[in-house]
Formats: sequence, structure tokens, C-alpha cells
Amino acid sequence: MALLALEEVHASYGSTRALYGVNLEARAGEVVPLPGRNGAGKSTTLKSIVALVDVTRVAEEGGGDWSVARVYEFFPRLAEMARRRRGSLSGGEQQMLTVVRTLMGNPRLLLLDEPSEGLAPIVVKALADQVRALKRAGLTMLLSEQNLAFAGPLADRAYVIERGEIRVEGPMAGLLADEALPRAHLSV
Repeated sequence: MALLALEEVHASYGSTRALYGVNLEARAGEVVPLPGRNGAGKSTTLKSIVALVDVTRVAEEGGGDWSVARVYEFFPRLAEMARRRRGSLSGGEQQMLTVVRTLMGNPRLLLLDEPSEGLAPIVVKALADQVRALKRAGLTMLLSEQNLAFAGPLADRAYVIERGEIRVEGPMAGLLADEALPRAHLSV
């Protein structure tokens, strides 16, 4: 069952068109990346989801019992830093804190915008481990992400966006096997 379905979503920034009829879905428990170049429309797609006011169907509310104790089970490093100020956290720790704060609202769907951007490789690996654990816990995630090394092993399916349109979609394993995909749709 689709937890999120976009049908013919268009978006503009003033007179500049950013999205042209985007269609995608995320099923319950899936991790679905939205890879693409800078400026392709990844973040605009996520912003459009958040800004939608015409929600045609809302599934059962709440996605789990995310208490502080349960969140710390998934993010034990943050438990160690509970008394530190946010400004003293590294970029990766701040990214994890953002996810934790969102989980406290008991979502069924988590939107992540470039979660691995600017993070050290060891932090990216730790974040991937946490995303994998959240997936096992049944959380659905849609992520805007250029880093296929991060998103690929986590993902079920993907929608490659280019110039505001979905150009390629399918199971992640098939997309990763296509050696031409990065050159054609993802390189700078």
C-alpha cells in the first residue's frame, strides 16, 4: 500500500518552473531515494510534499511509540551527548539530532533532504546504519540524495529526477546495475 503518492505535481519559484508533473510513491516500510544532480528538483519535490494542503487521503495517524528511551536505542551516540548544546555538535551529530527530533512526533513517513551531504565517510556509514535500523522498525523514508553509495544499499526503489521530471524509476538494484545511469543522469 502506498503511504505517499504524488500525481502530476508541478511547482514553480515565481515564473520559473521547477517540477513538471512528478509522479512517485513510497510504500509502507520502504526507503525510496530521489537521486539527481544539483538543481534537478529533489529538494523542491520534498518541499512540495510538505506544503501540500490538498491531502486527499490520510492514513492512520502515528508511526510508532518513539519515546526518548527508544530513540536512544537507535541513536546511542546522542544519548552520550544529551547535555551538550546543539551548536557544539558536529554536522553528523546535528543531522542525527534532526532525525531524532522528527521521530519524537511519531511519523509514519520521514523526508530526508541530502542527509549525507558534507559528512565525513565514517559519519555517513553511521547514518546509513541508523537509517537501516529505522527501516527495519517499519518507518517509510523518502530521501533526496546524490550519494548512491549511501542510498543504494538502503533503498527498495528509486526515482531519478532531472530538470524537474522523473526520468528513470525502478528497483534500486536494477538502477545500480545500469552503468550508464550515473553519467546520464547523476554526474555534475
